[in-house]
Amino acid sequence: MLALVALTFGVAFGSALVPFISVEAFVVGVGARWPGVSCFLVGLVVAVAQVLGKLLYFYAARGDIKLPAFLHRKRKVRAKPSRWHRWFGPGTRVHRWGDWIHVKCKAHPNWMAGTHAVSSLVGLPPFMATSVLAGLAGMSTLMFIVTGMVGRFARFSFLAASPAMVMTWL
Repeated sequence: MLALVALTFGVAFGSALVPFISVEAFVVGVGARWPGVSCFLVGLVVAVAQVLGKLLYFYAARGDIKLPAFLHRKRKVRAKPSRWHRWFGPGTRVHRWGDWIHVKCKAHPNWMAGTHAVSSLVGLPPFMATSVLAGLAGMSTLMFIVTGMVGRFARFSFLAASPAMVMTWL
């Protein structure tokens, strides 16, 4: 049992850092293979691991964690501005719109709490994106943890219980 909890924690933490790992499929598999395991235990373990993993993105977006040099963009010097720069560069309408959104998010950081809570439960918008946006918006760490834990716990508890629910209907 302890080995299953440790494996579940590891897969969930890894999926929080690397978006190509599907913890949802793993949780459904755990629920199907080991029906005696409490769905609430699986939901709690996955929620803790997911929120801990996403905290790294949250802190990096807030600027509390300094990223290594190879993750920084290198500035390219060009004689002619690129198409991307003409559309999205400084002074363009899109850039000013992004600045306006950033100012609004900084002025009202708790608006992000609702979006983050819905994302942690439903998965849309992507939980990784809202974790980064919550850090950029200046959301409090406590609010980030609470909204993420509640939504993730409900989501993964339901997913862990879903194989047993399907089998009772058949």
